[in-house]
Amino acid sequence: MKTCLIVDDSRVVRKVAARIVKDLRFEVVEAGDGAEALEICRKQMPEAVLLDWNMPVMNGLDFLRALRREEGGKKPVVMFCSIENDAEHVGEALRSGADEFIMKPFDAEILESKFAEVGLI
Repeated sequence: MKTCLIVDDSRVVRKVAARIVKDLRFEVVEAGDGAEALEICRKQMPEAVLLDWNMPVMNGLDFLRALRREEGGKKPVVMFCSIENDAEHVGEALRSGADEFIMKPFDAEILESKFAEVGLI
C-alpha cells in the first residue's frame, strides 16, 4: 500500500484530507509542521506528500527544499495544498520541486483528480 504524508498545522484539515486519501487506498501519516514531516521522511519516505504552505517551526516551502536536497533515490510526489495560490506562490512552489498545486478548500473530487494527474492512482 502506498503512503501519503499529510503536512498541515490544522488538525481538522489533516483529518479531512486523511479521510479522502484513505478512500484512495493510501496509508496516511500526519505531521503538524515541516520539521516533523522531514523527520518522518528521513525514517520512511512516502510515495506522496500533501503539503500546506504556512506552518510554525518549518513552513512548507522550507520543508520542500530540504526534502528535495535529501531525498536520495526515492522521490515522493509533492502536492502543495494552500490558500497561497497567486501566480508568485505557485511558481515558487513548482520551481522548488512541487509536482502539483491544490487550492484550499479542496474536496474528494479535486484530490482524486490531482492524484490521478500525477500518476499516484
